[in-house]
Amino acid sequence: MIGGLINLSRLKKILISLPDTLLDEVDNLATQQDVNRSEFIREAMKLYIKEKKKLELNARMKKGYEEMADINLEISEYCLKADSDQQQSYEEKLAECE
Repeated sequence: MIGGLINLSRLKKILISLPDTLLDEVDNLATQQDVNRSEFIREAMKLYIKEKKKLELNARMKKGYEEMADINLEISEYCLKADSDQQQSYEEKLAECE
């Protein structure tokens, strides 16, 4: 894009088939937004791709958090055991002092 305008030399024409009902919806929305059909479809495709990428990122993040949950549980159990062992050792030393 140059200054908000599309560089026409970089555009490729494609042929797509749409059901009449979908094309009617596209045309109605394009008219409401005061853009032509091509511009509307370009923006719709950009939005679709952006949403797909966002869903993919969310899925990867969820998987990462789930994997980290197991690691964090192991770490917390290890630390809990270490704290318990230290507490027991402390109490034994206190008992020796009495």
